[in-house]
Amino acid sequence: MSGTGAWTPKDDQSDELEFELPPPTKVSRRNGLLFVVIALVAVALLFLVGFVPKWRQRRRLTQETAETSQAAPRVQLVSPNELKQDRPLQLPGITAALEDTVVYPRVSGYVRRWLVDIGDLVREGQLLAEIDTPELDAQLEQARADLVQAEAGVLRARTSATLSTTEQKRYETLTPAGVTSGQELEQRRTQARVDDASVKVARASAASMQANVNRLVRTKAFSRPVAPFSGTVTARTIERGALVSADSKSPMFRIAALDPIRIFVQVPQDLAPSIRTGTRADVKVREFPTRTFDGTISRSAGALDEATRTMTTEIRVPNSQHELMPGMYVNAVLSLAVSHRVFEIPSTALYMGGEGVRVAVVGGDAKVELRKITIERDTGNSIEISTGLTVDDRIVKIANAALVDGSTVEIMKPDSTVEREKH
Repeated sequence: MSGTGAWTPKDDQSDELEFELPPPTKVSRRNGLLFVVIALVAVALLFLVGFVPKWRQRRRLTQETAETSQAAPRVQLVSPNELKQDRPLQLPGITAALEDTVVYPRVSGYVRRWLVDIGDLVREGQLLAEIDTPELDAQLEQARADLVQAEAGVLRARTSATLSTTEQKRYETLTPAGVTSGQELEQRRTQARVDDASVKVARASAASMQANVNRLVRTKAFSRPVAPFSGTVTARTIERGALVSADSKSPMFRIAALDPIRIFVQVPQDLAPSIRTGTRADVKVREFPTRTFDGTISRSAGALDEATRTMTTEIRVPNSQHELMPGMYVNAVLSLAVSHRVFEIPSTALYMGGEGVRVAVVGGDAKVELRKITIERDTGNSIEISTGLTVDDRIVKIANAALVDGSTVEIMKPDSTVEREKH
Protein backbone atom coordinates (compact mmCIF):
# COMPACT_ATOMS: atom_id res chain seq x y z
CA MET A 1 0.00 0.00 0.00
CA SER A 2 1.42 3.46 -0.99
CA GLY A 3 1.73 6.37 1.07
CA THR A 4 -1.18 8.19 -0.57
CA GLY A 5 -3.64 5.52 0.73
CA ALA A 6 -4.83 4.37 -2.77
CA TRP A 7 -5.69 0.60 -3.35
CA THR A 8 -3.97 -1.35 -6.08
CA PRO A 9 -4.78 -4.98 -7.15
CA LYS A 10 -2.25 -7.70 -6.58
CA ASP A 11 -0.67 -9.20 -9.58
CA ASP A 12 -0.31 -12.69 -8.17
CA GLN A 13 -3.43 -14.91 -7.60
CA SER A 14 -1.63 -16.88 -4.99
CA ASP A 15 -1.18 -13.79 -3.04
CA GLU A 16 -4.96 -13.28 -3.18
CA LEU A 17 -5.73 -16.87 -2.02
CA GLU A 18 -2.90 -16.74 0.36
CA PHE A 19 -1.84 -20.30 -0.73
CA GLU A 20 -0.44 -21.87 -3.82
CA LEU A 21 -2.52 -24.18 -6.17
CA PRO A 22 -1.14 -27.53 -7.11
CA PRO A 23 -0.08 -27.96 -10.65
CA PRO A 24 -2.81 -29.50 -13.03
CA THR A 25 -2.88 -33.31 -13.41
CA LYS A 26 -2.03 -34.61 -16.82
CA VAL A 27 -3.80 -37.85 -18.11
CA SER A 28 -1.44 -40.10 -19.81
CA ARG A 29 -2.23 -41.64 -23.17
CA ARG A 30 -2.11 -45.12 -21.73
CA ASN A 31 -4.75 -44.36 -19.12
CA GLY A 32 -7.06 -42.84 -21.76
CA LEU A 33 -6.91 -45.95 -23.91
CA LEU A 34 -7.62 -48.11 -20.88
CA PHE A 35 -10.74 -46.09 -20.06
CA VAL A 36 -12.05 -46.44 -23.65
CA VAL A 37 -11.48 -50.21 -23.59
CA ILE A 38 -13.37 -50.57 -20.30
CA ALA A 39 -16.34 -48.60 -21.71
CA LEU A 40 -16.47 -50.76 -24.84
CA VAL A 41 -16.39 -53.94 -22.79
CA ALA A 42 -19.27 -52.68 -20.64
CA VAL A 43 -21.38 -51.89 -23.73
CA ALA A 44 -20.61 -55.32 -25.21
CA LEU A 45 -21.68 -57.05 -21.98
CA LEU A 46 -24.94 -55.12 -21.92
CA PHE A 47 -25.60 -56.07 -25.56
CA LEU A 48 -24.95 -59.75 -24.91
CA VAL A 49 -27.17 -59.80 -21.83
CA GLY A 50 -30.13 -58.15 -23.63
CA PHE A 51 -29.99 -59.48 -27.22
CA VAL A 52 -28.76 -63.05 -27.00
CA PRO A 53 -31.69 -64.43 -24.89
CA LYS A 54 -34.20 -62.83 -27.20
CA TRP A 55 -32.42 -64.19 -30.22
CA ARG A 56 -32.36 -67.69 -28.75
CA GLN A 57 -36.07 -67.47 -27.87
CA ARG A 58 -36.99 -66.34 -31.39
CA ARG A 59 -34.92 -69.12 -32.90
CA ARG A 60 -36.59 -71.71 -30.66
CA LEU A 61 -40.06 -70.37 -31.58
CA THR A 62 -39.20 -70.57 -35.27
CA GLN A 63 -38.13 -74.18 -34.88
CA GLU A 64 -41.28 -75.10 -32.95
CA THR A 65 -43.45 -73.40 -35.59
CA ALA A 66 -41.71 -75.34 -38.33
CA GLU A 67 -42.15 -78.60 -36.44
CA THR A 68 -45.82 -77.83 -35.79
CA SER A 69 -46.49 -77.05 -39.42
CA GLN A 70 -44.95 -80.35 -40.42
CA ALA A 71 -46.78 -82.33 -37.71
CA ALA A 72 -50.19 -83.99 -38.27
CA PRO A 73 -53.23 -81.86 -37.26
CA ARG A 74 -54.80 -82.72 -33.94
CA VAL A 75 -58.53 -83.41 -34.16
CA GLN A 76 -61.32 -84.64 -31.91
CA LEU A 77 -63.62 -87.32 -33.28
CA VAL A 78 -67.30 -88.06 -32.71
CA SER A 79 -69.53 -90.89 -33.87
CA PRO A 80 -72.83 -90.24 -35.70
CA ASN A 81 -75.87 -90.65 -33.48
CA GLU A 82 -78.51 -92.81 -35.13
CA LEU A 83 -81.96 -91.39 -34.51
CA LYS A 84 -84.98 -93.50 -33.66
CA GLN A 85 -87.18 -94.73 -36.46
CA ASP A 86 -90.20 -93.16 -34.77
CA ARG A 87 -89.55 -89.54 -34.02
CA PRO A 88 -91.88 -86.65 -33.24
CA LEU A 89 -92.53 -84.02 -35.88
CA GLN A 90 -94.08 -80.72 -34.82
CA LEU A 91 -96.06 -78.90 -37.48
CA PRO A 92 -98.26 -75.79 -37.39
CA GLY A 93 -101.88 -76.26 -38.38
CA ILE A 94 -105.20 -74.49 -38.88
CA THR A 95 -108.51 -75.76 -37.54
CA ALA A 96 -111.57 -76.04 -39.78
CA ALA A 97 -115.14 -77.24 -39.39
CA LEU A 98 -115.93 -80.79 -40.40
CA GLU A 99 -118.79 -79.39 -42.52
CA ASP A 100 -119.51 -75.76 -43.25
CA THR A 101 -122.32 -74.54 -45.48
CA VAL A 102 -124.39 -71.45 -46.23
CA VAL A 103 -128.18 -71.74 -46.49
CA TYR A 104 -129.59 -69.62 -49.35
CA PRO A 105 -133.27 -68.96 -50.16
CA ARG A 106 -134.72 -71.19 -52.88
CA VAL A 107 -138.03 -69.32 -53.13
CA SER A 108 -139.00 -65.68 -53.42
CA GLY A 109 -141.09 -64.15 -50.68
CA TYR A 110 -141.08 -62.43 -47.30
CA VAL A 111 -139.57 -63.82 -44.12
CA ARG A 112 -142.42 -64.60 -41.73
CA ARG A 113 -140.13 -65.59 -38.85
CA TRP A 114 -136.72 -67.06 -38.08
CA LEU A 115 -136.41 -69.80 -35.47
CA VAL A 116 -132.63 -70.06 -34.76
CA ASP A 117 -129.84 -67.57 -34.17
CA ILE A 118 -126.04 -67.58 -33.97
CA GLY A 119 -124.62 -70.04 -31.46
CA ASP A 120 -127.70 -72.29 -31.52
CA LEU A 121 -127.18 -76.01 -31.92
CA VAL A 122 -129.41 -77.48 -34.62
CA ARG A 123 -130.21 -81.01 -35.67
CA GLU A 124 -130.34 -82.30 -39.20
CA GLY A 125 -133.75 -81.46 -40.68
CA GLN A 126 -134.62 -78.87 -38.01
CA LEU A 127 -136.76 -75.94 -39.23
CA LEU A 128 -134.76 -72.72 -39.46
CA ALA A 129 -137.29 -70.16 -40.73
CA GLU A 130 -140.63 -69.67 -42.53
CA ILE A 131 -141.13 -67.66 -45.73
CA ASP A 132 -144.44 -66.36 -47.11
CA THR A 133 -144.67 -67.00 -50.87
CA PRO A 134 -147.91 -65.47 -52.26
CA GLU A 135 -146.79 -65.64 -55.90
CA LEU A 136 -145.73 -69.25 -55.59
CA ASP A 137 -148.99 -70.12 -53.88
CA ALA A 138 -150.96 -68.62 -56.78
CA GLN A 139 -148.88 -70.58 -59.32
CA LEU A 140 -149.53 -73.76 -57.38
CA GLU A 141 -153.27 -73.18 -57.34
CA GLN A 142 -153.25 -72.53 -61.08
CA ALA A 143 -151.23 -75.65 -61.71
CA ARG A 144 -153.64 -77.74 -59.69
CA ALA A 145 -156.58 -76.31 -61.64
CA ASP A 146 -154.82 -77.09 -64.90
CA LEU A 147 -154.27 -80.60 -63.63
CA VAL A 148 -157.98 -81.04 -62.93
CA GLN A 149 -158.74 -79.80 -66.44
CA ALA A 150 -156.22 -82.17 -67.93
CA GLU A 151 -157.66 -85.10 -66.00
CA ALA A 152 -161.10 -84.17 -67.31
CA GLY A 153 -159.67 -84.12 -70.82
CA VAL A 154 -158.33 -87.62 -70.27
CA LEU A 155 -161.78 -88.81 -69.18
CA ARG A 156 -163.41 -87.21 -72.22
CA ALA A 157 -160.85 -88.71 -74.58
CA ARG A 158 -161.28 -92.16 -73.05
CA THR A 159 -165.09 -91.91 -73.41
CA SER A 160 -164.78 -90.96 -77.07
CA ALA A 161 -162.31 -93.75 -77.65
CA THR A 162 -164.66 -96.26 -76.02
CA LEU A 163 -167.56 -95.09 -78.18
CA SER A 164 -165.48 -95.28 -81.34
CA THR A 165 -164.38 -98.79 -80.52
CA THR A 166 -167.99 -99.90 -79.92
CA GLU A 167 -169.18 -98.43 -83.26
CA GLN A 168 -166.27 -100.03 -85.09
CA LYS A 169 -167.23 -103.44 -83.77
CA ARG A 170 -170.89 -102.94 -84.72
CA TYR A 171 -169.99 -101.87 -88.27
CA GLU A 172 -167.68 -104.83 -88.59
CA THR A 173 -170.77 -107.02 -87.91
CA LEU A 174 -173.19 -105.14 -90.19
CA THR A 175 -170.92 -104.63 -93.19
CA PRO A 176 -170.70 -108.32 -94.20
CA ALA A 177 -174.54 -108.47 -94.08
CA GLY A 178 -174.75 -105.54 -96.51
CA VAL A 179 -176.40 -103.19 -94.02
CA THR A 180 -173.46 -100.73 -94.09
CA SER A 181 -170.90 -100.03 -96.69
CA GLY A 182 -167.21 -100.79 -96.41
CA GLN A 183 -166.41 -97.08 -96.56
CA GLU A 184 -168.41 -96.45 -93.40
CA LEU A 185 -166.57 -99.31 -91.70
CA GLU A 186 -163.22 -97.79 -92.64
CA GLN A 187 -164.34 -94.43 -91.29
CA ARG A 188 -165.26 -96.01 -87.98
CA ARG A 189 -161.88 -97.72 -87.77
CA THR A 190 -160.03 -94.45 -88.47
CA GLN A 191 -162.12 -92.61 -85.89
CA ALA A 192 -161.29 -95.28 -83.30
CA ARG A 193 -157.55 -94.87 -83.94
CA VAL A 194 -157.84 -91.05 -83.67
CA ASP A 195 -159.72 -91.34 -80.39
CA ASP A 196 -157.07 -93.71 -79.02
CA ALA A 197 -154.36 -91.15 -79.91
CA SER A 198 -156.41 -88.44 -78.24
CA VAL A 199 -156.42 -90.48 -75.07
CA LYS A 200 -152.61 -90.67 -75.15
CA VAL A 201 -152.37 -86.93 -75.74
CA ALA A 202 -154.72 -86.20 -72.87
CA ARG A 203 -152.83 -88.51 -70.57
CA ALA A 204 -149.52 -86.86 -71.52
CA SER A 205 -151.01 -83.43 -70.88
CA ALA A 206 -152.29 -84.57 -67.50
CA ALA A 207 -148.87 -86.02 -66.65
CA SER A 208 -147.25 -82.73 -67.58
CA MET A 209 -149.70 -80.84 -65.38
CA GLN A 210 -149.02 -83.29 -62.55
CA ALA A 211 -145.27 -82.78 -62.93
CA ASN A 212 -145.75 -79.02 -62.77
CA VAL A 213 -147.80 -79.38 -59.61
CA ASN A 214 -145.13 -81.62 -58.08
CA ARG A 215 -142.43 -79.11 -58.98
CA LEU A 216 -144.30 -76.26 -57.36
CA VAL A 217 -145.04 -78.35 -54.29
CA ARG A 218 -141.34 -79.18 -53.88
CA THR A 219 -140.45 -75.53 -54.44
CA LYS A 220 -143.03 -74.56 -51.85
CA ALA A 221 -141.23 -76.83 -49.38
CA PHE A 222 -138.22 -74.49 -49.56
CA SER A 223 -140.34 -71.83 -47.90
CA ARG A 224 -139.53 -73.79 -44.74
CA PRO A 225 -135.70 -74.13 -44.88
CA VAL A 226 -134.20 -76.83 -42.65
CA ALA A 227 -130.71 -77.62 -41.39
CA PRO A 228 -128.79 -79.83 -43.87
CA PHE A 229 -126.81 -81.44 -41.03
CA SER A 230 -126.37 -81.19 -37.27
CA GLY A 231 -124.15 -78.34 -36.21
CA THR A 232 -123.91 -74.81 -34.88
CA VAL A 233 -125.44 -71.70 -36.43
CA THR A 234 -122.49 -69.36 -36.99
CA ALA A 235 -124.36 -66.59 -38.86
CA ARG A 236 -127.88 -65.26 -39.41
CA THR A 237 -128.47 -62.55 -42.02
CA ILE A 238 -132.27 -62.32 -42.29
CA GLU A 239 -134.92 -60.38 -40.36
CA ARG A 240 -138.71 -60.67 -40.20
CA GLY A 241 -140.39 -59.07 -43.18
CA ALA A 242 -137.21 -59.10 -45.27
CA LEU A 243 -137.67 -59.84 -48.97
CA VAL A 244 -135.69 -62.83 -50.17
CA SER A 245 -135.30 -64.00 -53.73
CA ALA A 246 -134.50 -67.37 -55.19
CA ASP A 247 -131.97 -65.88 -57.61
CA SER A 248 -130.23 -63.68 -55.03
CA LYS A 249 -126.80 -64.32 -53.51
CA SER A 250 -127.82 -63.14 -50.05
CA PRO A 251 -127.50 -66.00 -47.53
CA MET A 252 -129.91 -66.63 -44.68
CA PHE A 253 -127.87 -68.81 -42.33
CA ARG A 254 -124.43 -70.35 -42.02
CA ILE A 255 -124.06 -73.68 -40.23
CA ALA A 256 -120.86 -75.47 -39.22
CA ALA A 257 -120.33 -78.96 -37.80
CA LEU A 258 -117.67 -78.63 -35.08
CA ASP A 259 -117.52 -82.13 -33.57
CA PRO A 260 -115.12 -83.52 -34.52
CA ILE A 261 -113.06 -80.62 -35.78
CA ARG A 262 -110.53 -80.87 -38.58
CA ILE A 263 -106.91 -79.68 -38.49
CA PHE A 264 -104.88 -79.27 -41.67
CA VAL A 265 -101.08 -79.52 -41.57
CA GLN A 266 -98.47 -79.51 -44.33
CA VAL A 267 -96.13 -82.51 -44.08
CA PRO A 268 -92.71 -82.03 -45.78
CA GLN A 269 -91.70 -84.23 -48.67
CA ASP A 270 -89.17 -86.34 -46.75
CA LEU A 271 -91.84 -87.52 -44.28
CA ALA A 272 -94.87 -87.61 -46.59
CA PRO A 273 -94.42 -91.35 -47.37
CA SER A 274 -94.64 -92.08 -43.63
CA ILE A 275 -98.17 -90.70 -43.27
CA ARG A 276 -100.63 -93.45 -42.34
CA THR A 277 -104.35 -93.18 -41.60
CA GLY A 278 -105.01 -93.73 -37.90
CA THR A 279 -101.65 -92.40 -36.70
CA ARG A 280 -101.90 -90.58 -33.37
CA ALA A 281 -101.42 -86.82 -33.23
CA ASP A 282 -101.07 -84.62 -30.13
CA VAL A 283 -102.53 -81.16 -30.63
CA LYS A 284 -101.56 -78.18 -28.51
CA VAL A 285 -103.26 -74.79 -28.52
CA ARG A 286 -101.88 -71.58 -27.07
CA GLU A 287 -105.22 -70.79 -25.42
CA PHE A 288 -105.01 -74.07 -23.45
CA PRO A 289 -101.33 -74.27 -22.44
CA THR A 290 -101.76 -77.14 -19.98
CA ARG A 291 -103.89 -79.37 -22.21
CA THR A 292 -103.12 -81.77 -25.02
CA PHE A 293 -105.91 -82.71 -27.41
CA ASP A 294 -105.84 -86.24 -28.79
CA GLY A 295 -106.21 -86.43 -32.56
CA THR A 296 -105.92 -88.98 -35.33
CA ILE A 297 -104.77 -88.67 -38.92
CA SER A 298 -107.93 -89.25 -40.96
CA ARG A 299 -106.75 -88.66 -44.53
CA SER A 300 -104.06 -87.06 -46.67
CA ALA A 301 -103.96 -85.51 -50.11
CA GLY A 302 -101.71 -88.22 -51.57
CA ALA A 303 -99.83 -85.63 -53.66
CA LEU A 304 -97.33 -82.85 -53.00
CA ASP A 305 -97.97 -79.19 -53.59
CA GLU A 306 -95.74 -78.10 -56.47
CA ALA A 307 -94.89 -74.77 -54.84
CA THR A 308 -94.10 -75.89 -51.27
CA ARG A 309 -93.31 -79.61 -51.79
CA THR A 310 -95.57 -80.48 -48.89
CA MET A 311 -98.60 -82.76 -48.59
CA THR A 312 -101.86 -81.60 -47.03
CA THR A 313 -102.85 -83.90 -44.17
CA GLU A 314 -106.06 -83.86 -42.14
CA ILE A 315 -106.22 -84.57 -38.41
CA ARG A 316 -109.55 -85.03 -36.62
CA VAL A 317 -109.94 -84.12 -32.96
CA PRO A 318 -113.05 -84.81 -30.82
CA ASN A 319 -114.61 -81.48 -29.89
CA SER A 320 -117.80 -82.18 -27.98
CA GLN A 321 -117.39 -79.07 -25.82
CA HIS A 322 -116.62 -76.89 -28.86
CA GLU A 323 -113.42 -75.67 -27.23
CA LEU A 324 -111.62 -75.67 -30.56
CA MET A 325 -113.06 -73.20 -33.05
CA PRO A 326 -112.53 -72.97 -36.80
CA GLY A 327 -109.63 -70.76 -37.79
CA MET A 328 -107.49 -71.35 -34.68
CA TYR A 329 -103.71 -71.74 -34.98
CA VAL A 330 -102.45 -74.97 -33.38
CA ASN A 331 -99.33 -77.12 -33.15
CA ALA A 332 -99.65 -80.80 -34.04
CA VAL A 333 -97.02 -83.32 -32.94
CA LEU A 334 -96.93 -86.44 -35.13
CA SER A 335 -94.97 -89.61 -34.36
CA LEU A 336 -93.90 -90.72 -37.82
CA ALA A 337 -91.80 -93.72 -38.78
CA VAL A 338 -88.82 -92.78 -40.95
CA SER A 339 -88.43 -95.08 -43.93
CA HIS A 340 -84.61 -94.71 -43.93
CA ARG A 341 -81.79 -94.41 -41.39
CA VAL A 342 -81.02 -90.90 -40.17
CA PHE A 343 -77.87 -89.86 -38.30
CA GLU A 344 -77.25 -86.77 -36.20
CA ILE A 345 -73.88 -84.96 -36.15
CA PRO A 346 -72.69 -81.58 -34.79
CA SER A 347 -73.18 -78.68 -37.16
CA THR A 348 -69.49 -77.78 -36.66
CA ALA A 349 -68.46 -80.90 -38.59
CA LEU A 350 -69.71 -79.65 -41.96
CA TYR A 351 -67.37 -78.68 -44.78
CA MET A 352 -68.91 -76.27 -47.27
CA GLY A 353 -67.17 -75.88 -50.59
CA GLY A 354 -67.35 -76.11 -54.33
CA GLU A 355 -67.68 -79.89 -54.14
CA GLY A 356 -70.80 -79.67 -51.98
CA VAL A 357 -71.43 -80.48 -48.35
CA ARG A 358 -68.93 -82.94 -46.86
CA VAL A 359 -67.61 -84.26 -43.57
CA ALA A 360 -64.13 -85.55 -42.66
CA VAL A 361 -64.28 -89.28 -41.87
CA VAL A 362 -61.18 -90.72 -40.15
CA GLY A 363 -60.38 -94.38 -40.70
CA GLY A 364 -58.51 -96.82 -38.49
CA ASP A 365 -55.22 -95.76 -40.12
CA ALA A 366 -55.79 -92.11 -39.07
CA LYS A 367 -56.28 -91.15 -42.72
CA VAL A 368 -58.89 -88.52 -43.62
CA GLU A 369 -61.65 -89.10 -46.18
CA LEU A 370 -63.81 -86.12 -47.15
CA ARG A 371 -67.16 -87.76 -47.80
CA LYS A 372 -70.25 -86.21 -49.42
CA ILE A 373 -73.46 -86.30 -47.39
CA THR A 374 -77.13 -85.42 -47.80
CA ILE A 375 -78.69 -83.11 -45.21
CA GLU A 376 -82.23 -84.04 -44.23
CA ARG A 377 -82.87 -81.39 -41.58
CA ASP A 378 -80.91 -78.57 -39.95
CA THR A 379 -81.87 -78.02 -36.31
CA GLY A 380 -79.20 -75.38 -35.61
CA ASN A 381 -76.81 -77.07 -33.18
CA SER A 382 -77.00 -80.38 -35.00
CA ILE A 383 -77.51 -81.68 -38.52
CA GLU A 384 -79.56 -84.72 -39.52
CA ILE A 385 -77.93 -86.73 -42.29
CA SER A 386 -79.81 -89.20 -44.49
CA THR A 387 -77.02 -90.50 -46.76
CA GLY A 388 -73.23 -90.74 -46.66
CA LEU A 389 -72.62 -92.03 -43.11
CA THR A 390 -72.81 -95.25 -41.13
CA VAL A 391 -73.04 -95.84 -37.41
CA ASP A 392 -69.40 -97.06 -37.32
CA ASP A 393 -67.89 -93.94 -38.91
CA ARG A 394 -65.73 -91.51 -36.93
CA ILE A 395 -65.92 -87.91 -38.06
CA VAL A 396 -63.96 -84.79 -37.18
CA LYS A 397 -65.99 -82.77 -34.69
CA ILE A 398 -64.76 -79.34 -35.80
CA ALA A 399 -64.14 -78.74 -39.49
CA ASN A 400 -60.54 -77.80 -40.33
CA ALA A 401 -59.66 -76.29 -43.67
CA ALA A 402 -56.19 -77.85 -43.45
CA LEU A 403 -57.60 -81.37 -43.75
CA VAL A 404 -57.49 -82.92 -47.20
CA ASP A 405 -58.20 -86.37 -48.58
CA GLY A 406 -55.51 -88.82 -47.49
CA SER A 407 -53.92 -86.62 -44.83
CA THR A 408 -52.91 -88.08 -41.45
CA VAL A 409 -54.26 -86.70 -38.18
CA GLU A 410 -53.54 -87.03 -34.48
CA ILE A 411 -56.66 -88.03 -32.58
CA MET A 412 -57.39 -86.18 -29.36
CA LYS A 413 -59.04 -88.19 -26.64
CA PRO A 414 -61.87 -86.64 -24.62
CA ASP A 415 -59.35 -85.92 -21.80
CA SER A 416 -57.36 -83.77 -24.28
CA THR A 417 -54.45 -86.25 -24.44
CA VAL A 418 -53.16 -87.20 -27.85
CA GLU A 419 -53.37 -90.70 -29.21
CA ARG A 420 -50.89 -91.13 -32.02
CA GLU A 421 -52.05 -93.49 -34.72
CA LYS A 422 -49.54 -94.14 -37.43
CA HIS A 423 -50.00 -95.71 -40.78
